[in-house]
This record gives sequence, C-alpha cells and structure tokens, in this order.
Amino acid sequence: MSGSGGRFPRSLIEFQGRFATENACAEYLFERRWPDGFVCPGCGEGRAWLLKTKAFTYECAACGRQTSVTAGTIMHASKLPLTTWFWAAFLMAPHSNGISALQLQSQLSLGSYRIAWMLCAKLRHAMVNSEREPLCGVVEADEAYQERPDRRSRGPQWGRQDAGRRRRRSRRRQAARRARLKVIEGFGKREIHAFVLGAVAPQTQLVTDDWPSCQHIPSVRHNAITVGSMAAHIVLPWTHRLFANLKR
Repeated sequence: MSGSGGRFPRSLIEFQGRFATENACAEYLFERRWPDGFVCPGCGEGRAWLLKTKAFTYECAACGRQTSVTAGTIMHASKLPLTTWFWAAFLMAPHSNGISALQLQSQLSLGSYRIAWMLCAKLRHAMVNSEREPLCGVVEADEAYQERPDRRSRGPQWGRQDAGRRRRRSRRRQAARRARLKVIEGFGKREIHAFVLGAVAPQTQLVTDDWPSCQHIPSVRHNAITVGSMAAHIVLPWTHRLFANLKR
C-alpha cells in the first residue's frame, strides 16, 4: 500500500492517518482483493471501470458484471461507513480479552447499542479460525437454556483443560483454555453426539453429568458424574462459569 510499504498500521496514530477516509479504506480493500489489478470474478477479464452510481463498485468491461470491493465480506451491503468498520476491527483485534459492545459503542460514538452489538458479533465470527483444532485433553460438556427476547434457545456449553487428565478437585483451580458454543434444537442423542464429534478430538476424556444423551459417544472416553444433591457448578465448574458469564 502506498506510503506504508504494504504493512498494516501497528499504532493508533498510524491507523488514524492511514484510514482517515472512505476512499482510503476502499483502496485498501481493492488492493487486498486484487493485488495485481482488477480481475473479474465472472469471466477473468482485467478491464473495468469504477461506477459513479454505486459506491466502490467496478463493472467488468467484457461481461458487465458488477463487483464491489466489499463483496464477500462482512461489510457488504452495510449502511455503516467503511471507516466505522475499520475502526471497529482495529479496536477489537489486538485485545486478547476482546471488547464489549458497550465499549465499542462508546469508543465509536455509535447511535445505538444494537449497531455496536452487530459489529462485535460479525467481527468475532469473521475472526474465528476455520482450521482451529478440536478440543482435547479433558473436556467438560453440559447443556443450558439461554433466554432471548423472541424465543427460548438451547445451547451446549464446552470448556477445555489443556493440561491433560486431572481430578475434579484440581480441575476447579484450573482455567479453561478454549470453548465451543452452539445453539441446538434439542437435548437428544442425535444433537449432542453430533456436536461432540465435531467439537472434540478422538479419545478425548469427556466429563459430563449423568444426562443419558451424553452416553456412548463413539471414540470418546466418558466420565459421567451423578449429580444428586451436589451443585452443578461443583461437578462442571468450567462450563457453568462460561455460561454464567454469557448470561451476565
């Protein structure tokens, strides 16, 4: 990129100077999409012109296909300025603990919390590594209800201990490293087994309560704990802390 040697800004001051305008953001997206010049995704033609009636959209000189620099990205068809998207990404990406929608709303002076929440949700989804490794070692699993304004949805909770096999007493003093959450339609074997097999590595030691749907999952070593009068957060400390934080 011009003036930066192709390096993405590493400081707030550098970022502010680099992406101060919509055109600067669009230029960056163009160069990321077509580093060797425009190539039509339809016919492969390299000639196109920038439309005046559509923001940052190019029309192929050969086939007439129109392609925006935001096509295929989370920014496509958004009414928010590109500068807002860029600032949101810059504020979220460097922080290992993330940034809340409320913080983002304040930092960017957004008009509503809903917009800030949407930005956070889309950016978090985009930052997920599609090649991430499945959970392994000792994995807790549980299911819970999460209330929504429009409906009641169900989602299993997953927490991971990265240090191998441990007793429950010592596991409570360890921090979970990674988690998997997914909305499911029910708590039957089909739903539970499908998610476990997609989320954890073979021969993982799975720790659950004594819910029948968690039994006999192929290629998983299972340690079911009968809860009885014991508090659930004692049996499965990681998952219950995770979901408590989510609800909060």
